[in-house]
Parts: sequence; C-alpha cells; structure tokens
Amino acid sequence: MLTHFSKHITLRAIIAYVLILVVIGLAFYSKALPFQFVLFGCVAVVSFFAFSYKLSVGWENIRPETFVKNLFFIAVLIRIAYVIFVYFYYIHMTGEPHAFQAMDELFYEYVGTLWHDEGFDELFEQLPLYTDISDRGYCVWLSFENLLFGTGALPHRIIKCFIDALTCVLIYHLASRNFGESTGRMAAIFCMLMPNFWYYCGVTLKETEMVFLTVLFVERADYLLRTPKFQIKNLIIPVLVILIMFTFRTALAAVLVIALFVSFIISSGRQLAMWKKVLYSLVFASLLIFTVRVEVMQEIEDLWNGRSGQEANMEWRAESATGNSLARYAGAAVFAPLIFTIPFPTMVDIPGQENQMMLNGANFVKNVMSGFTIFAIFLLLFRKEWRKHVLPLAVMGGYLFVLVFSNFAQSERFHLPALPFELMFAAYGISQLQAKHRTWFNIWLVVICIVNICWAWFKLAGRGLT
Repeated sequence: MLTHFSKHITLRAIIAYVLILVVIGLAFYSKALPFQFVLFGCVAVVSFFAFSYKLSVGWENIRPETFVKNLFFIAVLIRIAYVIFVYFYYIHMTGEPHAFQAMDELFYEYVGTLWHDEGFDELFEQLPLYTDISDRGYCVWLSFENLLFGTGALPHRIIKCFIDALTCVLIYHLASRNFGESTGRMAAIFCMLMPNFWYYCGVTLKETEMVFLTVLFVERADYLLRTPKFQIKNLIIPVLVILIMFTFRTALAAVLVIALFVSFIISSGRQLAMWKKVLYSLVFASLLIFTVRVEVMQEIEDLWNGRSGQEANMEWRAESATGNSLARYAGAAVFAPLIFTIPFPTMVDIPGQENQMMLNGANFVKNVMSGFTIFAIFLLLFRKEWRKHVLPLAVMGGYLFVLVFSNFAQSERFHLPALPFELMFAAYGISQLQAKHRTWFNIWLVVICIVNICWAWFKLAGRGLT
C-alpha cells in the first residue's frame, strides 16, 4: 500500500504533457497554443505533480493537527498569490478584472451591487426579475460581501481563497474517515494543488462556494451515517446545506437529496442499523417537505423535462458560426464512457476560447488523475466494499450521470462539484497501486496523449482551421 504520491507518476505525467504540447505544436504550427497559455499549463502540471509528490512525502509523518494547519495555510497562500496575479493579468488582457468572455461575472457583479447601492428591499424586488432560484443564493451572498467590504472584485476573491482552503480540510476529514490517514492526506494535498480550484478563486462566479457546500454536505452526512448514536442535531447541517444548494444549483441539490436517501437505504448494515435508516429517512423527508418550496420543485421538474434537449443543443453548436461542425456527433453515448476524464484540454489556438486555453494544464491533470479514480471504483466494486463509501460515490456518480444527459457534459465549469470526490477516490486508487500496475499507468498515459492530440485535430477540423 502506497502512503504517498509516486515519483514514477510525477515524472511520466510531466513528460507526457510536454510531449503532447510539442507534437500538437508541430502538427498544427499555425494554430499552436499561445505562449502565455503554455506557461499557465506548465505551471499547473508541474506544480500539481511535483508538489503532490514532495508534500505527500514531507508531510507523511507529522501530527494530524500540524498537517491540517499546514494544509490550510499553504492552500490559502497559493490561492491568494494566484488571485492577485490573475487580477492584474485580466486587467492587462481585457481591461477589467474579469475572465475572458465574462458575461456571467458581469451579471453577478451587477446584481450583487443592488443591496450596496439601492438597499435590501430593491435587491429582493429585483432578484426574481433577473434570476432563477438556482442563482439567488450566490447573488445574496455576493451582495452581503459587497455590503461588508465594498464592491471591488479583489476582496470577494480573497474570501474565496479561505473558503476553498476549508474545502481542502473537509476533504481531508472525509477521505481519512473513509480510507485512512495517509489516503486522506493525499486527497487533501491533491485538492490544495488542483489548478481548477485556483482558477475559480480568481473569478466572480459561484463555483468555489458551491463546491464548498457540496463537500460540507457529504462530510457531515458521512459523519451522520457513521456515528453510532442517533442525534437529530447531526441532520441540521445536511438539511441546511441542501436548502441553500437549491439556490445555487437546483440539479445538484436534487442529486444530494437522492444520494442521501440512497445512502440511508443501501449503506452497510454494520455502518447503519435498519432502525436508524428508517428513522433518519423519515426525519430527513419531513424536514424537506416542510421547507422546500413549490417553486423549487417546479424548477426540478423543468430540468427533468428538458433533459432531452442535448441533441438539439449539439446540433445548434454544429451549425453556429463560431461552433464546431463535428459537435452533432457528440451526445450521451459519447460522453458517458468519458465522463470521469472529460473535458480534454484545449491545446490549440481557438479564437474566443481563451478561458479553455488558460485551463489546458488543469484539464490535463484531471485527465491523468481520472485513471486512478476509475481504478479505485473498480477495486471497490471488485472487493465488494462500495457500500462502505456509498454516499460520496452516490453524489459523485449521480451528479456526473446528470451531466451526461445535459448540455454541459463537456463544460469544465460544470464538472467542478464532482472534482473533490474524484480526487479523493484517485488518492485511494493510488494508495492501492503495486509494482505490476506501472504498466497499466504507462498505457493510460499513452491513451491520454493520443486522445488529446486527436482532440486538438477535432477542435480545428470542426471549425475549418486545419
């Protein structure tokens, strides 16, 4: 059993990334990735793999309390450094402190200033006009921050750094409880170093807060399932988080509800006695019935009824002037087998996709780590141990299942709520690696390299740029 990240993985992953960049750069020279995005990618890949190895070894034997302090402090420091850098980078590149094509950011910024500029009554009068239920929670939170710290973008993003660092701590507790101390430390270090999480600390979007709420729910609900005594107070945080989550992303809140009920029903009998399964289910259902509004239920129904729109959306993307003509061949049958691995990085110069190019290294990291996630799930099924970890599996699998049939299966932003759990299971998969698995990992890297080179061709060919 491995108790730290492998140097073998580190070296080969970095070499594979550089090799892909070189091959794509030579094959599509006129559309090679701009140098600034190459730098972003190299920093993301090298820092994740190199420091995952260095820190998992260096922090292996320190006390748990010291580990948590180090984890939180370094996570905050990394994120604040990134936020300050990218704040001025965006101003230099776009003229304002927002990401490229920042329509959602500008929308949140406008609604978030209503309380500060025009008062609380005006905010709640206009919220229903501008937003659905699934956006109001973040708008209110942003408004509250504006009231306390002013309307500048930087204070909000500094707060995100602390929220995201707390997410790393929660993953540590969740993973340690499920898989042991060493695996918990690896999972937390992965979350601390995952570049996707840095990126969303640097923009005015709801993803950082939404990921924190998701992990908080799973960590507290997992504690509830594993606590021997029946205590109603242990239900308070999961119920509150679900109610708040309905105002961040309705589909995700519905997944959390279903995942918890599934956990009540099929968790191992040794972990949760039958009488507690029934009692918790009744209490949880009663609380939801009395608190979830009809408007929320209508939005869930609308989401379910709109699940069949993926094919039309892909056709629209294929026919759009700025879209990809090959998109019509994508759909649930393509996305389902790849759902743990996608999105693939954009390693060619595509006009209007600067955000995707900026995240090329982060998405490559996800591609590589997804192999360990899949390996972990296979092991849990093969060893018949999956019922011991049914809640995080149900949340991760349930949300990704929803994405498969949505219009956002290839959108990196929409994958983010599942990413902490994918990294947690990846840490477990790595902990179970043996010498015989090195060949398997090498084959996985070759597959990732080939697919990413083909993906670069796909993005260019579908736009007539090859």
